[in-house]
Amino acid sequence: MSGDAELDEQAIAIMRRAYAKQMLAVADAEDDKHMGDAFATVPRERFLGSPPWTIAARGGYRVLSSSEPAIVYQDINFALAPEHGVNNGSPSLHANWLHRAALNEGDHVAHIGAGTGYYTALIAHLVGRQGHVVAVEFDPRLAQLAIENLAHLPNVTVVQGDGAEWPREDVDCIYVNFSVRRPADAWVDNLKTGGRLILPLGVPRPDPSRSGGIHALYGAGLCVERQETGFSARWLGAAFFVCAEGHLAEDHGDGDALKAAFEKGGVEFVRSLQWKRPTSPDRCWFVGADWSLGYDEHSQLHL
Repeated sequence: MSGDAELDEQAIAIMRRAYAKQMLAVADAEDDKHMGDAFATVPRERFLGSPPWTIAARGGYRVLSSSEPAIVYQDINFALAPEHGVNNGSPSLHANWLHRAALNEGDHVAHIGAGTGYYTALIAHLVGRQGHVVAVEFDPRLAQLAIENLAHLPNVTVVQGDGAEWPREDVDCIYVNFSVRRPADAWVDNLKTGGRLILPLGVPRPDPSRSGGIHALYGAGLCVERQETGFSARWLGAAFFVCAEGHLAEDHGDGDALKAAFEKGGVEFVRSLQWKRPTSPDRCWFVGADWSLGYDEHSQLHL
């Protein structure tokens, strides 16, 4: 290897470290050293395909003229499948959400909507060699790329399939990277006590976005935690992800009620998830056919 190449690699390593510090600062997670190591270690360019790269910009997409790896170390959405509106999303948003997921070494995680695997690789770093990540991707082309990109990680299994059907065993965390009108049964039912479900809840736009794909018209990130006697829930901020495909793309009867809930406001005050049990509608932000999101802690919502 030439001296120039070594200098280039050293410079990119320094840029990754600076990028990691910036993303953690924006995410209010500066004390999360383990996650900082993950962002500083995993090469984002490996998961974006060959240049020229395409970025989401001004409601559409723009092709970059530069092919320097250093350019990927900023808070920009890079296109993975622009015709479907699928991107390698905002690093600062994921830094915040992964921080809230509070992953530990040895955890078992289901990453639903893995794309080409960049955030899967970060999760794999966080759970370590004793942990395991099942990465599920609906799009066959993206799933194949994820298989290739993650082949060097023995603690990752990539599955091409419908995210509504995974995980198939109890896990410590489920990390969802597309917008849904309701959680899948498998996500709630297979969450261990103390486990966290991170998901973007949203109402689809009536028409495809100009940039491609159907994105959320209204959307919010939620962190749901299974406790001994119920589920707590916390708002993670606005989130306008591309919407689900497959089974989760169907409106199971809750779409209008969810849209009305977003339009009245107050999702930031949600404190609990009631799952397939009766609840008090007057203390809920949203009430669906068999689940609801309430303003009180879960113990206070039981009838």
